[in-house]
Formats: sequence, structure tokens, C-alpha cells
Amino acid sequence: MSQLNAVELAKEVEADIVQWRRDLHQIPELGLVLPQTVAYVKNVLAGLGIEYDASYVNGNGIVALIHGKKAELNSDKVLAFRADMDGLPISEATGLAFSSLNQNMHACGHDGHTAMLLGAAKILQENRDQFVGTIKLIFQPGEEYPGGAEPMIQEGAMLNPKVTRVMGFHQGQIDPKVPKGTIAYKEGPIMASMDRFLIEVNGKGYHGAYPEESQDPIAAAGQLINALQTIKSRNIKAVNPAVVSITRVQGGINQNIIPDKVELEGTVRALNDETREFIHKKIEQIAHGIGAALDVECVVTYDYKYPPVTNDEQVTTEVVNSLEEIFPGQLVEVEEPLMGGEDYAYYLYEAPGTFLFLSNPSNIEGKFHGHHHAKFDVDESLFYMATAAFVKVALDYLN
Repeated sequence: MSQLNAVELAKEVEADIVQWRRDLHQIPELGLVLPQTVAYVKNVLAGLGIEYDASYVNGNGIVALIHGKKAELNSDKVLAFRADMDGLPISEATGLAFSSLNQNMHACGHDGHTAMLLGAAKILQENRDQFVGTIKLIFQPGEEYPGGAEPMIQEGAMLNPKVTRVMGFHQGQIDPKVPKGTIAYKEGPIMASMDRFLIEVNGKGYHGAYPEESQDPIAAAGQLINALQTIKSRNIKAVNPAVVSITRVQGGINQNIIPDKVELEGTVRALNDETREFIHKKIEQIAHGIGAALDVECVVTYDYKYPPVTNDEQVTTEVVNSLEEIFPGQLVEVEEPLMGGEDYAYYLYEAPGTFLFLSNPSNIEGKFHGHHHAKFDVDESLFYMATAAFVKVALDYLN
């Protein structure tokens, strides 16, 4: 049990956290190229006297270290905290005084993730004499797409020193069943994998009045759309969560021309690798079967993107017990895993850890707008909760 009051310390830096978030909110950047965002975070870290390496992902990812100095003892424990920094290609419509200054938007809350972790960094840097071991701060690009966690790990973000435990947060209202002002958790799978598939249906175009002379990719695409839905409804147990969604259908140029090609693109969500692999095989089987039956070529590209986010049971239990001490009655267990994805999953392959949800939705024009919406916003008055949680977990684990 830590002696420092993590909640009081977090509230003392609350104004900094809010200002950092608002500054970042105005300069959202996309994917794996975040020059302004990285420069801002580096400047804050330098001002706090925290050592960092900003060479990751071509200069778009940062790893910072805070070394505990309590009683001059040594420890091989290394606790990593992760924050994502990228935004989305959405034109903001919140009307906030600190709205985005470009055509992008922090519509998923990553500005707050970064600011809340910087708040914890400030507190822990100023209280290094209160813990042993090392705290590693990971600021990554590209969580939305194409994924920044994996390249960060490949470039050694979880090594030198080797991370022994990892923790992360997502803010907003990820799960509508979780009350505002609480922190949500779940042992085991908490978020689904996120894979992408593309089916290119190659046929032979012809005049629409003479379909018998064509090899019609549109007719095949229609069959595919229906058949792919049977993967979940007829091939996977009802109690095994999975999603196969076709999200883009593209083909054709005119009302009287059968085209040469149609593309189907979509997403697959599952809670384990076995289900992902099964769905991949079924997509190929269905595509090739319909292709053969309708005399077209179906080329399947299946991209294994983010794995499921699977929390370590022991770590999650310890973290929840720790946080109950400072937020009694404010820890809520997620009832069902969510089918949204998060590339934080990759860190959990490298070290035992947990991923938590801070429920802090906010209304714009009297209405709540969810993640990835042009009017998405969060309640800044609850930022201190995630910052305090980082601090409390760090003090308890490292000591």
C-alpha cells in the first residue's frame, strides 16, 4: 500500500493535464507521422527533466524512463505505461474553444490519453525517492491505423530495460453499460481482434443487354455478400463472439455496362486466434467456391491486424485491488468483451498486463456523441482518475 496520496497529487496537476490535452487537441495528426505531436510531448518531457528516446517509428514514437531512487535500492521491476497519440481524418464539429486547427480530429480521445500519462510522469518524476525500479512511458503513433504498437515493440520499446508489467487506459464511453465516473476492467479478453479482408472479383465485362457474353462480377459479389454472413450464423457457435462485416462494395461505371471487376472489403472481429484463422479459411473457401460456380476469379487478401486484447488475470486482480483503495466503489467489471479492437493487444503478448477503461463521456449540444464522431468529447474533470491510477499502480507494484 503506497503512502503518497495519488488522488491528491493527480488533482494538483489537473490544470496541467487539461492544458496539455487542449494543446494536443488542436494539432491532431494521422497514422505513423506525428511531427507536431511528438515535438510537443518531447518538450513537456524535457521540461520535467525526464530522459527519453524519440527515435522510434522514424521519429514518431517516444519511450521515456523514470528511475526510482528509494533508499538507493535496486530492482529489476520495469512497469510500462502506454499512451497513443494519433487522431482521425474527421473534421471537428464540437464548437469547442480549443477545436482542431486542421482537418483532422482527436475523435477517439488519444489527446487525453497522452495528457493523462504526462500528468502521471510529472508526479512520478517528482517522487522518485518513493519507489524502486523503473517506469517506462511509451507514447506511440498509429493506433487507429495502420498500428504503431507492433513497430514500437519490434524496435525494442519493451526492452532495455525489459518490461515486467504493462498497463494502459482508454477514455470515453467504450462500454455504454459502464457508469460515468468509474474505471472498468475485465480479466481475460476485453476487446476483440481487428482483421481486414479484401475480395477482388475479376470477371469479364460486357454490354448490360447481353449478360450471357459476360462473366458478371456483380452477380458473384451479390452471392458472396449473402454467403459470407453464414460464417457466423452457421459455422460458429452462438456463444462464441465473432463479427464478419462487409463495409465496402465497389464496382461498375454505368447503368448498361457489366464491369470487369468488383471489390468487397470488410472487417473480422473475434476473441481468440483460433476463430480468426477459421474465419479466414471460410472466407477463402466461400470466395473460391462461388468464383468457380459463376466463372469468375475471386482473389482474397486477409490481413491479420490487431490481436484480441487479453488482460492477465493476476495483474488485473492486483490492479483492481490497488485502485479500490483510492476509488472505493468506482471499479466496475465489464460484463462482456467488446468487439472493438485496440493495438495495445501487442504489448500484452510481451509482458503480463491489463487495459482499463475510464468512463468520462461528455455532451455536445446536450447530446452524447460516441467515438469517431465529429462531435465526440470527454469530461476533463475526470482526467485525474487515470493519472491517479497510473501513480497508485506504480507505487504499489514497484514497492
